[in-house]
Amino acid sequence: MAYETIIVEKRDHVARITFNRPQRLNAINSTLGKEFKAALEDIAEDEEVRVLIITGTPRIMEKEGRQEITHCFSAGWDLSETAQVEPIVEMTAAFEKPVIAMINGYALGGGCELSLACDFIFASENSEIGLPEINRGLLPGWGGTQRLPRRIGISKAKWMILSGDAVSGPEAKRIGLADEVVSKESLDRVVTEFANKLAAKPPVGLKRIKEAINKGMDTDLEKGLEIEQHMLGELLQTEDFREGINAFMEKREPRWKGR
Repeated sequence: MAYETIIVEKRDHVARITFNRPQRLNAINSTLGKEFKAALEDIAEDEEVRVLIITGTPRIMEKEGRQEITHCFSAGWDLSETAQVEPIVEMTAAFEKPVIAMINGYALGGGCELSLACDFIFASENSEIGLPEINRGLLPGWGGTQRLPRRIGISKAKWMILSGDAVSGPEAKRIGLADEVVSKESLDRVVTEFANKLAAKPPVGLKRIKEAINKGMDTDLEKGLEIEQHMLGELLQTEDFREGINAFMEKREPRWKGR
């Protein structure tokens, strides 16, 4: 399928969705929302894909005879458009397979909220991550007021949301917002290596572990342990579990089937 606002790539069990509205700093409009939804549904059904990376295209402009590059994950909701946008943040949060946000440059507003819905956030040192909605008289309504406190704590979340201030990549790592922060030159390689590492694991196991953790975090410990045991029971019935045992006994690498 041909897309107008995103680029979709698949390689070595890893899919990548790249926001491709660089002149608007990858702001999310209705077209991008529809295309993202379609791509996500396709990747969800593709049994060959085990991990998803989400990132953005940089803006390149000619200025005084030289190129000026602005790196950007997404500047959030496109305020120039009033059409309804697909709930891509919630779709990302509900996605069964592991999702990695690869942030190089700006991740603001809805862009930041989208990254919070991912399982992992990798950022470059030059990144700026924040929720500036207060400066427009709004609040971050794509999950920011709920997911940010759960990730970095209530006090730090209130500081970021109420001030509207963005944090740098290193500061994001310090407060627990980003899982890993590296140079912009190393970011793609580091994320790809981590994605490939996850993709080498049993696909059903990846899904059930993610589901157990996410569901368990929304309930008490007793119920969470019940969810864990249920997921474990499911995995004990899979071909991948038997393959894992056989591979261990035969001292070889396992060949996962995703069943």
